Amino acid sequence: MKKFMDNNFLLSTKTAKKLYHEAAKAEPIFDYHCHLIPQEIAEDRRFPDLASVWLGGDHYKWRAMRANGVSEMLVTGKAEPYEKFLAWADTVPRLIGNPLYHWTHLELRRYFDISEPLNPHSAPAIWKAANERLARDTSLSVFGIFKKFNVFATGTTDDPADSLEWHKKVYAQGATGTKVLPSFRPDRIINIEKPDFAEYIARLAQAAGTRINSLDDLLRVIQNRIAFFHDASCRICDHGLDYVPFATASDDPCLARPAEINFSKWEKEMKDIFARALNGKKPNAAETESWKTFLLNFLGEEYAERDWAMQIHLAAIRSNNTAALTALGPDTGYDAVHDYPAAEKLARLMDLLFSRDKLPKTILYSLNIKDLYPLATLMGCFQGEINPAKQVIPGKIQLGSGWWFLDHIDGMETQMRLLGNTGLLSRFVGMLTDSRSFLSYPRHEYFRRILCNILGTWAENGEIPNDFDLLGGMVRDISFRNAQRYFNVP
Repeated sequence: MKKFMDNNFLLSTKTAKKLYHEAAKAEPIFDYHCHLIPQEIAEDRRFPDLASVWLGGDHYKWRAMRANGVSEMLVTGKAEPYEKFLAWADTVPRLIGNPLYHWTHLELRRYFDISEPLNPHSAPAIWKAANERLARDTSLSVFGIFKKFNVFATGTTDDPADSLEWHKKVYAQGATGTKVLPSFRPDRIINIEKPDFAEYIARLAQAAGTRINSLDDLLRVIQNRIAFFHDASCRICDHGLDYVPFATASDDPCLARPAEINFSKWEKEMKDIFARALNGKKPNAAETESWKTFLLNFLGEEYAERDWAMQIHLAAIRSNNTAALTALGPDTGYDAVHDYPAAEKLARLMDLLFSRDKLPKTILYSLNIKDLYPLATLMGCFQGEINPAKQVIPGKIQLGSGWWFLDHIDGMETQMRLLGNTGLLSRFVGMLTDSRSFLSYPRHEYFRRILCNILGTWAENGEIPNDFDLLGGMVRDISFRNAQRYFNVP
């Protein structure tokens, strides 16, 4: 019987162990998409206690605690940190089968050298030992954590109206060993149906130091903000879409092919819709979808011009509990998996960009496991380039790592096996944390162990050559090097 989470945790074969320990383990981390707070990075924050660094802002843990019957006072309320920690310690033993159980214990081991399982009995001693470590160990400040885990770069998620002042302060500090890169997240420009759309456009105009009174003004500001982000070393954007939109001019055929689109009429209609939205008039569903398509097409062209990578995150249905949204706000653990169809409209959107040589590098994610097979096969339709003068990018269109509700063993294995079955697993850009917590870096270890176990099992079953040079190179590429090349960070 194996010991609980020993040195060969998740590694079931001799080859898997060799691949992890000799190829994957030492590779740097490129955490190209997360939700860390740039101010906390710039200030090299040190955390006062285990509850603040572990439970603050972590809606994964909050959901689990609520499911365990924990009072909201002990989840997001004003209870003392130790009381919240004890509530979490009571929840952890009930999490067997949930990746949070593994992550919790990986984090205790990798940050605090604590190997004892967390439960109500062990909680007081773990609280004391971890807090003593936080107080005295400089490797547990933000940049200490980056160094400890060999973080090559981390990509924050930033609104187009952001001043990027904290990124500038990080840059001004000189060499920190980790690149802190902004990512462009223009959801609020796309979501014209939201009640605060006009208010947001005014904020965007203020950030750009101009006025936005027309669609032409807006598009010019977007171009300027993209240039501003690019100068700050941004090379990645992100879109959180409830569903994939595709609608063009009102008299175009449904799901029109590029040659069928009346671009001049489409733009004219968008000018009218935008003018009405600035005056507080909410567009109808058809107008909203046409607007979203128009903006995604425009943004895709801009990204392609700058060799940015476009991330598209699909199938989250957010803030489902109205009472909780009112009391706690968004991103507090009340989101779920959506079930919109994804393939057909995504195909038309990608076709629209590809047909004019304007499809950027693209990473496709879905929270809904049913979407992964369509996405994995659809992306193969848009690899390569139609322009013979344009450089061909290996793995230009990517199937993103198992994300959010899918970043567990089954989800990661499904994503990687599917990618291997339908495309090139060897070109995969690998794992990201998508996290708000500085304690999340062991998730990269978790991913790498799962990857090595898949390849090691295939090798020992005789399905692939048991060639360490071949497989070790593949592991190093997926762990770090593919992402380093793909994102082309300056």
